[in-house]
Amino acid sequence: MHSRTAIAAVTAALVTCGLTALAAPSQAAEYSSALKLYGVQYDAPGTDSNRCSGGNTKDEYLTIKNYSRGTTVNLKGYFVKDATGNRFTFTRNHTLQPGDHIKLRGGNGTDSDANNVVYRNNCNFIWNNPGDTIYFYKPSGPRADVHSYTKAGSDPDGNGYVRFHG
Repeated sequence: MHSRTAIAAVTAALVTCGLTALAAPSQAAEYSSALKLYGVQYDAPGTDSNRCSGGNTKDEYLTIKNYSRGTTVNLKGYFVKDATGNRFTFTRNHTLQPGDHIKLRGGNGTDSDANNVVYRNNCNFIWNNPGDTIYFYKPSGPRADVHSYTKAGSDPDGNGYVRFHG
């Protein structure tokens, strides 16, 4: 979030100097996807327990939204990872209509387009409670979106949820 402020300041300085062509590609490449990270429930309610039976990893989730006004997007091949390299790849077809979203949940469960949910089928937590960076990539490799959060700086109400895009 601070990086956006820095990017805006650098972009403004470059525009003043007449160097806009240098600033546009890096910023445009990062956010050129219709799919973006909407928000993350990085701290599952209750005491963290990654037991597959009775644990609460399913209550930790990442929401991805299709911000396009007219394009349906298939998530197959997209992947997310955290700052330490934990990774999840969407291996099945999951289509998002314009304005639609999907929750990528921890734990085990049955994926459902109708219920807008995909399970990682892994009972370990992926997002770190004190803070993390979430990277979201297109199947072809370029970054679709990226966001960092900290519990202290990004979650003023302390509910374990951070929203990135409106």
